[in-house]
Amino acid sequence: MNSMVKIISSVLFVLFLITGTASYGQETAQGKIEVRCDGDFCRFYIQDKRIYSYGLDTTTQVRFWRAIIKMSPDSGIMNAASNRLILYKMTAREYSRMSEPQKDSMRSSLRVLYMLPESEPVLFSSGKNNFYNVAGVMPTIDKGIRIFENENTDPFYAQAILLIESPGNKVGRSNVGALGSFQLMRGVAKNMGLVVNKNIDERRDFDKSAWAAAKLIRTICIPYANKILEDHHLAYDPSDLWYRLLILHVYHAGAGNVAKALDVMNPCEGNIDLIKELWQTRAGAFGMASQNYSQVVLANLIELDELIRLTGKDIKVIEPEGKVTGSLTPTLPEGGN
Repeated sequence: MNSMVKIISSVLFVLFLITGTASYGQETAQGKIEVRCDGDFCRFYIQDKRIYSYGLDTTTQVRFWRAIIKMSPDSGIMNAASNRLILYKMTAREYSRMSEPQKDSMRSSLRVLYMLPESEPVLFSSGKNNFYNVAGVMPTIDKGIRIFENENTDPFYAQAILLIESPGNKVGRSNVGALGSFQLMRGVAKNMGLVVNKNIDERRDFDKSAWAAAKLIRTICIPYANKILEDHHLAYDPSDLWYRLLILHVYHAGAGNVAKALDVMNPCEGNIDLIKELWQTRAGAFGMASQNYSQVVLANLIELDELIRLTGKDIKVIEPEGKVTGSLTPTLPEGGN
């Protein structure tokens, strides 16, 4: 009887990952997939179907970022600042040649066309495909996932951070001093146990940087995020997608700034709506860059799914505990802009 239950559960899990319509637990449609590259199964990725079942791929913010990360810097998008609604696409040269009065007139016309309030800021955002490079970072994801798993840290975070912090395996220093594949600040890296001095900077070492990032998430980000949620009397499950995205906000903005944002929001329930409201909230140093962080994560995760769907020769679905439940050809959801 128990064997039959296990078989049925495994079948339901595979059906969910294939179709996204089956029910498995509390909608925990997440797990590891193994993708064949050139003859052998060689790369692991984390897949979370709730991105699609929650409709996050259809939000104006994620649609905007999917467009931006695929556009070259010589193109751009006029967009509404509050929700990133795409209003108009044009070249960067066209925009730069406009006078300020012409730009103001264009913004006013777009507000009228899209029935936006006069107070709505309209921005021009340039394409960023010179920075974001999903295909380029894919080879490092498998390695990051293994290190995070060895450190007993949810490997979802390794994949998400690598996609947006070191696309194309770029490990340069940011304008605020963060360095390495996981963009660790000097002080944080040293606190996590890395050697950082004038002669050695272990943030440049992928394995050590991944180890430090896993430790940071496990020992700092997660405990502080849990305290923030408990202070607001919010129930949570570490496997929930909204919880994972909140942890990423803490990783990027710091627990103090996320706490200030939630104090402003004063949410009544922990769910994906909390993340959507966080996209609209400013508090302390939690500004537009902080709001954008999980939006960019979601956009890149969808692009990763799309790339696997288009190029993956075969995919094995792995249950969360690591047991292979079946083999299938790519059936990941198609996403639009």
